[in-house]
Amino acid sequence: MTAGDDPLERLPPLRDVIAAHGLAARKSLGQNFLLDLNLTRRIARAGGPLRGVHVLEVGPGPGGLTRALLLEGADHVTAIERDARAIPALREIAEAAPGRLTIVEGDALEVDYAGLARGRPSRIVANLPYNIATVLLTGWLGGDAWPPWWASLTLMFQKEVAERIVAPPGAPAYGRLAVLAGWRTRADLLFDVPARAFTPPPKVTSSVVRLEPRPDAVSVPARALERVTAAAFGQRRKMLRSSLRPLWPDAGAVLHDIGIDPEMRAERLDVDGFLALARLLAAGPPAAGP
Repeated sequence: MTAGDDPLERLPPLRDVIAAHGLAARKSLGQNFLLDLNLTRRIARAGGPLRGVHVLEVGPGPGGLTRALLLEGADHVTAIERDARAIPALREIAEAAPGRLTIVEGDALEVDYAGLARGRPSRIVANLPYNIATVLLTGWLGGDAWPPWWASLTLMFQKEVAERIVAPPGAPAYGRLAVLAGWRTRADLLFDVPARAFTPPPKVTSSVVRLEPRPDAVSVPARALERVTAAAFGQRRKMLRSSLRPLWPDAGAVLHDIGIDPEMRAERLDVDGFLALARLLAAGPPAAGP
């Protein structure tokens, strides 16, 4: 079958799909649609070779990225969409790719993603709704089981959020999100997507980030790491001996004992330092704190 013979290639332009189904983007749903199929195929390719792979997509809207994932050879795509208006448009794609697209109508924050994967080699590739993007990411990174059920995450965020995910220690954007991502994954900012590529155009540039799990990630209770980073970055202008006092009354001595400079600020402490603090917190008696 040549490209021109592929039923997916013969689907109407996305602008026509949006008009036909009354799919004007809704701010309340964090929607900004990508209509450039060359760009959506670039995002799909950023997810790595897709043949034989099951892909989970969150917030497909009219299905631009969904089409691209299928055209780039994904074995199967499971698309999770909350907006009932988009379901008929997605069904048209399913008809053009028989047996390769499953549509799940529901809230992305309540989905059992591992259950949808059903043990298949799975990747998540998505232009995430901006209003839930960080919550979804922290959920995928913070699970108890590691390595996770997913093989990689290729996700679009607001550029500011993307920079927070990949920031190294000492960078202005380094914070809780960078520590969480750095603990369990290798995270890379791949490329930017200008606002004009979207309908409607957001007020910010977007960026695509790829995260791959570290199979040898240090075992630390996620809740303990969350408490340590919340305390440290909640008062990031203070020295650690002060910002961590809600967790350890004599935080200065605790830091000194494990080889961390008590006068350091959170933005200078690397991921290994935060993991050491999280292990200590998890091993000790309960402490009051965030």
